[in-house]
Amino acid sequence: MSDEVLIPLASMAELDRALKDIVIEFEDAGSRTDPLLEAIGRPFGRTGLRDAADAFEGAWDDKRETLRNHLVELQERVEGVRDAWQQLDLDLQSSLEQNGG
Repeated sequence: MSDEVLIPLASMAELDRALKDIVIEFEDAGSRTDPLLEAIGRPFGRTGLRDAADAFEGAWDDKRETLRNHLVELQERVEGVRDAWQQLDLDLQSSLEQNGG
């Protein structure tokens, strides 16, 4: 059994940044609906594909917002844990230095 505690702060920082990027992607996703519908157009004069894409986007909007909120909560928790471990590490280092350790 080891008496060391290894906290992967670099991995936690990387996860924090990745979650922030994903949240931004979710926030920006809704703004791409109109360009998508325009790109689909009306092939052969029909709107079925465009209508289906529009319906999917509308249904996905609410789900995307819920998922985005959960991702924000997760990102904030990861950031909080990482910050707390960093502060603890600094406090322990300072305590050791003050006590001649």
